Parts: sequence; C-alpha cells; structure tokens
Amino acid sequence: MANSNFIDHVKIYLRSGNGGPGSVHFRREKHVPKGGPDGGNGGRGGHIIVKGNQQLWTLLHLRYKKHLIARNGQPGEGGRRSGANGEDVIIEVPLGTAVKNAETDAFITEITEEGQEAIIAKGGLGGLGNENFKTATQQTPRYAQPGEPGVEMQVILELKLLADVGLVGFPNAGKSTLLSVVSAAKPEIADYPFTTLVPNLGVVAYRDYKSFVMADIPGIIEGASEGKGLGLRFLRHIERNAILLFLVPADARDIAMEYKILLKELEKYNPELLDKKRLLAISKSDLLDEELEAALTNELPEQVKWVFISSITGKGMQSLKDFIWEALNE
Repeated sequence: MANSNFIDHVKIYLRSGNGGPGSVHFRREKHVPKGGPDGGNGGRGGHIIVKGNQQLWTLLHLRYKKHLIARNGQPGEGGRRSGANGEDVIIEVPLGTAVKNAETDAFITEITEEGQEAIIAKGGLGGLGNENFKTATQQTPRYAQPGEPGVEMQVILELKLLADVGLVGFPNAGKSTLLSVVSAAKPEIADYPFTTLVPNLGVVAYRDYKSFVMADIPGIIEGASEGKGLGLRFLRHIERNAILLFLVPADARDIAMEYKILLKELEKYNPELLDKKRLLAISKSDLLDEELEAALTNELPEQVKWVFISSITGKGMQSLKDFIWEALNE
C-alpha cells in the first residue's frame, strides 16, 4: 500500500498572499509644486484555487507538496498606479475531490466537473492609497491602508471516485475478474483475499456505442465499517456511485446472508448508501447446473433484482449490462 500510485487522501498547509499596502504619495511636477495626493492602491494577494482535471484519477502529484504559498500583492505607487496582484496558486485535482478544513473537519468545497474552480484560501485585499482619503477638510492625507493578511490553514483533499457503478462484495467474490472481462481495465487478479488494494476504474461498452463507468472497490469484510480490513479506507468511494452492484459467488455458504452482511456494513458506514439503486450478481455461476441454479433462485433476496453471471463463460453478461443500463436511465 505504501508504494501504491493511487493516493486518495492528502493533507496540505496553505497560505494565500497578503494584500499589498497602499501608497502615500503626492503629485510633484515642475509646474505643479503642490499637487494633491496620488498614492495608488496595493494589489490583491494571490488566491489558492482548486481546479478539476478529468485527466487525473489520483492525488499522487500532491503527495509531497506539503506547503503551498501564494505570492503577496505589490505595493501601490505614485501617479495613482495600483500594485500588481499576487499570482494565484492553482491546484489541479481529479473529479470527485472534496476539500475539508483539517482542524475543524468543516466541508469547504467539492470538485465534480472538468474545469470547475473554487477558491479555498482568498488572498488579502490590497490597501487603499492616500488618494482615497482626500476630503474637503483634509487635502493632504499622509496615510494609506496596509494590505489585508492572507489566509493560513491546513486542508485535507479527499478523493471519492466518480463512477456509475460500484462493485461491492467480499474478497474473492470475482469483482476484479468481472471488471477485466467487461472493460479494458487490467486489475491484478489472484485466488487470495485482498488482491485488489486500490480501486480500479473501467469503461464498459454498451449497445450503440454507449458506455458507463464501473469501479472495482477493494473487498469489504464484516466489520469494515469499524475499520477492519481495507474496507474503511475505500468505503467512501462507493458514496459517489449511482448504482451498487453486489457480487456474491455461487459457492457462498448463504448468498442471502452475505448480501445482508454487505448491506449492514454499508448502512453502518453511511445509512444514505441504502438509498442507492442496487443490483445483485451471483458470480462464478459456471459452477452451477440448471438444477442447482433453480434451487438457489428460491433462496435469493426478493427486494433486489438479481442475475446469475460467469466471467469465465460470459454467462449473463449481456443481461447484467442491460440491468445496469436500465437502472442508470430510470
């Protein structure tokens, strides 16, 4: 895990730029020995901005950027010349990134669209020059405003994958194999628990050149919502999926019970997950003959649409895609 290129959680110290001070200046020319005040305003301090980039799928590029500091605004000058604004710092993030205050855990913003921008630390305003303080009774003000200080804070950037369908199941349920069969994704596959250590995304081709995105989430175990196994770290990626596709293998001891346990873990983590559309796929169905399949049908949960599939033989794959597409477009 330590060497993985999939980084979905980073903490960064930010400091936006200070505003530049206003200028105290008087017009002095050869034929205007006593010109009035003409001190310009200070420039605005640089903002720190997050921006969506759909070419990114991880926060790896921010892993070692522990400090991001924007430039200060420049001081105002005589002749009513304003100082230059400080240069903004733009942090490009993958779609699905949420920003929170690291100290208070308060939500700041969320990036879900390509090119979307949000200021997370505003630069300080520049101070007004002495030209702005001239009055009928005060013709020669000898003061100007200092610039406002920038914002200093620590933030947490947290990525939640944007996918249409999220695969939910225990380790070895066949999620990675399914993703590798229906898409061009190449997740690591082996016959032992927790082969998948990071979420994988795949684009699934459908009829008439349509497609949808499927995410293989690392396997949930009973107790994942309390932090056991890998589940807690990756359960948040399920929050963004429109449909949850539960995978339970045909050789499970009790398919309905496994489905119930998975539902229970999701509910403990976030009860709102139960409001999402759900489908159940019984994987590894090439192990079943018609008689066994008929017997299992009577034991399946009634409150969810189900389909028998096999990633090895291709059984039920088109039906599964049809179910998913119908659910996405209801």
